[in-house]
Amino acid sequence: MSIVLAEDSLLLREGLASILDRAGHHVRDAVGDAETLVAVVRKDPPDLVITDVRMPPGHSDEGLRAAAAIRADHPAVGILVLSQYVADAYLPALLESTGGGGIGYLLKDRVGHVTEFLASLDRVACGGTVVDPEVVRQLLSRRQNDGPLAALTPRELEVLALMAEGRINASIAAELVVSEAAVRKHIGNIFAKLDLSDGLDRRVSAVLTYLRGTG
Repeated sequence: MSIVLAEDSLLLREGLASILDRAGHHVRDAVGDAETLVAVVRKDPPDLVITDVRMPPGHSDEGLRAAAAIRADHPAVGILVLSQYVADAYLPALLESTGGGGIGYLLKDRVGHVTEFLASLDRVACGGTVVDPEVVRQLLSRRQNDGPLAALTPRELEVLALMAEGRINASIAAELVVSEAAVRKHIGNIFAKLDLSDGLDRRVSAVLTYLRGTG
């Protein structure tokens, strides 16, 4: 797949490019600021964008805002956001946007686990949603007693958290040491309690509810 990579640290940018090249991906452009990222993507949209959250000139959330802008203009482009910390202000907006492109949000520590990182990359490239387990844990600790999530049981919250990580039912079952039938039952309960209508997007809708923590 063709990838545009945005990371202001030259060392990390070159390291990521090397990992991706060895995995058989084509890093078409590797840039160091959010403005250049948006310009490069606008000129020729890639299959996937990987961007840091903090980018020049302000080193605050320029990369995240650039990702939101790219998602709005090019909804079919997959976006994987990397961060050193949990900054979820723009994440629901990214997830709610329409289009075939997947969305991922990973902490930079995850890059060191190369196999997991590449697997997450593939899920995003295929249109999936991937949220870092640590991000999920922190958001859960903040929000589990708020809004519609308060109706979920502890086990249902565990299942929803694993769904937010992009896990399929078999993986959730293995993690929780339960049957896939039990997982399906929990997911059905989650959909019902969050009042999600039938449709292929219910899984993503449940994750969105989880990330927002509000109805």
